Amino acid sequence: MPRGPASVFSYGPQAARDPGLEVLLTDGLGGFALSSLAGVPTRCYSGLVVSQWPPVKRFAHLASPLEELEVAGEHVALHALEIAPNVFEGRGLELLTGATMWNLLPEREQLWRGARVRRRQVMPHGSGAVIYLYDVTARDSVTLTLGGFFTDRDMHAMHRSAPNLIFQAGGRRVKVQGERDTVVRLHLPDVGQAGGPVPGQSILKEAVVSALTPAPFVQRVYYRMDEARGEPSTEYVRGCALWRVTFPPGGGRVALSVQGAAPDQPAVDDPWEALDAEMNRRQELTGRAWRATGVTDGIVATLALAADAYLVNRAQPAGTSVIAGYPWFSDWGRDSMIALTGLTLVTGRAEAARDILRTYLQALRRGLIPNHFHDDGGGAGYNTVDGSLWLAVALERYVRTTGDGQFAQECLPALREILGWHVQGTDHGICVDPADGLLKAGEGQVQLTWMDAKIHEWVVTPRHGKPVEIQALWLAALGAEVRLSGALGEPSMFADAHARARQGFSALWQQVMPELAPREVNSLAELLGLDTSGSSGPSGLTGLVALGDLSRGDLSRLSSPLPETGGLGRQEAVLAPATRSHRAVLADGLDAHGQPDLSVRPNALVALALMDTPATDAQVDAVLAQAEEQLLTPLGLHTLSPLDSRYLGNYGGPQLIRDAAYHQGTVWPWPIGSYVELLLSRGEVGRARAALSGLLGHLGEAGVGHVSEVFSGDALHPGGCPFQAWSVAEVLRAHVLVSLAEMEQAAQAQNASGVPSRPSARA
Repeated sequence: MPRGPASVFSYGPQAARDPGLEVLLTDGLGGFALSSLAGVPTRCYSGLVVSQWPPVKRFAHLASPLEELEVAGEHVALHALEIAPNVFEGRGLELLTGATMWNLLPEREQLWRGARVRRRQVMPHGSGAVIYLYDVTARDSVTLTLGGFFTDRDMHAMHRSAPNLIFQAGGRRVKVQGERDTVVRLHLPDVGQAGGPVPGQSILKEAVVSALTPAPFVQRVYYRMDEARGEPSTEYVRGCALWRVTFPPGGGRVALSVQGAAPDQPAVDDPWEALDAEMNRRQELTGRAWRATGVTDGIVATLALAADAYLVNRAQPAGTSVIAGYPWFSDWGRDSMIALTGLTLVTGRAEAARDILRTYLQALRRGLIPNHFHDDGGGAGYNTVDGSLWLAVALERYVRTTGDGQFAQECLPALREILGWHVQGTDHGICVDPADGLLKAGEGQVQLTWMDAKIHEWVVTPRHGKPVEIQALWLAALGAEVRLSGALGEPSMFADAHARARQGFSALWQQVMPELAPREVNSLAELLGLDTSGSSGPSGLTGLVALGDLSRGDLSRLSSPLPETGGLGRQEAVLAPATRSHRAVLADGLDAHGQPDLSVRPNALVALALMDTPATDAQVDAVLAQAEEQLLTPLGLHTLSPLDSRYLGNYGGPQLIRDAAYHQGTVWPWPIGSYVELLLSRGEVGRARAALSGLLGHLGEAGVGHVSEVFSGDALHPGGCPFQAWSVAEVLRAHVLVSLAEMEQAAQAQNASGVPSRPSARA
C-alpha cells in the first residue's frame, strides 16, 4: 500500500472560496462537524452537532470558530460569517490562498501581511468534539485570537434571538452553559515533542497565552443553503473571544477543541495525537478497501473514507446502524440495507455488515424492520414494504462474501419469520396475493416504497398494488431462504412460494411485451470470464457476484469465494429500434386494481438486476435501451421520463415544490448501480464506465468526496443531502464492478496477444 494520503482534493484560491463546497466530519455516534471548505457556515446544521442518544437527539453547539490575527498592531478577522447574501463579517474568504482535503480531512491556508496561517480540522472518532489545529508562520511576532460563535439548540431549529449563554472561564478551559454545556479548550504542544514545532524549525520559544475575560456579543448569521431550500435562513448566535496567543518570531502551533454535551465522552488531551490517530485510522480504512477489492485507485480510497461517515453506533437497539444522509437524516432501514453492500462488504468491513443486520433484526416487528428510527430517540416508523426484503438481499450478499455459515444459521429463523408475515399478511396491506404469488401492498395515505414523498395527506407517488422492484425483491428474499436453507442442509420452507412468484412475475411482462417470453440465460461470471470452480476471481474481493446480484445459483458451499452461477448473460437478441414512447417496456407495477402502470421509471432496472428476476436477454436489452433514451443523465437516472406529462424538472425552492418533484423527474444517483450491473451483463463495459464518469467527477463538488442525494431533473444541480449513504455506496460498488470488468478485459486481451499478464495490484 502506498504511503501517504490516498485521497487528495486540492483547490486554488478562487475555487476554495466557493461556499458551495461543503466538508463533513463525523464521530461515529451521529455527531458531525459541517462547514464549507472555506469555513463559512452555510446551513443551520453548520459547526458542531453532537448526539445525546447516539445516533439521534442531536444538538448544535457551535456555528463557527472565532479567529483574528494581529500583525504589527493591525487586526484582521480570519473567519467569515455571511450575515446577508454575499455580505460577510470577517475577511476569511479573501485571505484564502488555497484549500486541500487530505483523506477527506480539510486544510485551509490564509495569508495576511506576511503571516501564514494553516488550519486543519479533525473530529476524533467517538468524541463528540471538533478540533481546529493552527500552524502559524511569520517572520515577526504575531498574535492569534481564538474563540467561537456559539449556539445551543436542536439541530433542526434556529434562534430568532440570541441564546442565553453563560461563559465560565477557567484558564485554558471555558464552559459555555445553556440548556446543554459546551466545553472549549486551548491547547499548546510541548516544544520538545515531535509534533510541537512548526516543520523545519528545531527550536521555538513558547507562545504566550492570555485568557480573556468573556465579553459575549450578539452575531447575526445568514445560511445561504437554507435560503435555497426555502427554509428560514437567519439566526442569532453568541460570539466570544476567549484567548490571545502571541507567537515569537518564526511562529508556532496552537489548537482549539470544542466538545458538546455527549455522555461518557473523554476530553481531548492532545489534539495533535488525535489528528495522527485519525489519519492512521483513515489510512487503514483505505487499505482495507483496496485489499478487499483489488482496485487500488483514488476513487476507492475516497469513497471508502466517505462510507465510514455513515456507519454509527446506536444506543437502542444497541449495535451498528447507518445514517441515511447528512445533515438532517437519522438512520433509515431501507437506506441501510441498500447501502450495506457498498459501505461495508466492498470496503472490507464485513463485521460492520453483520452488526448492521443484527441491529435491524432486533427491531423486527410483524415481519418488518424500521423504515426509520425517530430523531428524538423515541421509537421507529415501520411504513416500508421493501426494507425487510432488502435485508434478505443484504444478508445473502454478506454470506456470499464471508462464507459465514454460523451467522446464516443464526439469521435463518428471522428470515423465515419475515417471509411468513408477508405470506399471511402484515401492516399496511402487505401480503401475498394467492392468485399469482406476488406481493401486494398499500393502503390509504401511506407511502411504502423508496419513492416516498408525501405532502400533508397526499402521497405524491403512491405505487400501491404490486410495484415491479418489490416483486423482484420478494423473489430475491424467497430465493435467499431457499439457497441459505440448502447450503445449511435444511429443507426450504418457501421453495414452492418462490417458484409460484417467479411464474407470477411474468404477468408484469405480458402486460406490455407478450411476444417476449422468459427463458434461461447465461451467467455474468461466465460473461466476464470469472472462475466459478471455487478459486478466487481476478480481484481481491471474495466474489464479484457478492457485489452484484446477477447470479441465479445456490450457496452450495458457504466458504466458496464464488458460488455456482447462472443468470443474465450474453445471448443474441433482435429488437425493434427504440422509440420515443413513454410507455414502459416493463410495467412499473400493477396498481391496486391490477392495471399496469406504464410510467417509465428506473425501478425496472433495479428489479432486473436482482438475482431471481426472470427475464430474457431481449427484455433486458429493451429496458436498458429505454432507460438510456429517457432516464439516463450524466449524474444518475430520472425518476420519471421527461416525456411524461407529470414530469417536474425543477428540484429547489420551498419544500412543497421539492417534494412534488422528488420522484417525479428528479435525478437520483443510487439506481446507477443496477444500471451498471445490467450493462455488464450484456458485456458493455465501456458504456458502464461512461455511465459513471459524471458521478465520479461530482466527487470534487458539493459535498467533497461524497455523492449528493439528488439532482434537479433539468439543470442537474445537486440538491437534497450533499452527503448521502446509498449514493456513496452504489457509486462505489458500481465503480468496483466496472474496474474489475476492465481488469478482466485487459487480462483477456493480453492473453489473446500472447503477452503474459501481470497479477492484479494489491494494496
